[in-house]
Amino acid sequence: MHGMEDKPFACTVIPMVQACLSMLRFRFSPVIGVAVVLLATSGSPVGGPLPPARAASNLLESVKQNPGLAKSLCAQFKQLNASGQSATSPQAIASVARNQGLSPVDAEVLATYVIGLHCPDVF
Repeated sequence: MHGMEDKPFACTVIPMVQACLSMLRFRFSPVIGVAVVLLATSGSPVGGPLPPARAASNLLESVKQNPGLAKSLCAQFKQLNASGQSATSPQAIASVARNQGLSPVDAEVLATYVIGLHCPDVF
């Protein structure tokens, strides 16, 4: 992948994962989408070090163990959608990162898990 080696992780892999998830969302269960994210965060042939797979696994477990958080995030994402904004826009991800005390990459992974598992109608 020529030209991608100097781009940060969030600018290269995350959009590809989101595209895959949006395609898979209509054909397969959200569990497959989560598996795609786990695979994407387990090693990088593209652009440098990734968060450990364990961190991604911890985020998934936090979503599974805290349905209240997932419902709250879904409500926020639906409000964004109602105003024409994407739940995975840079502004939305920055807000999740700030509110949850996460890095932007972890916030994007968390949002992807929540959307895939709890509110697949959110864009």
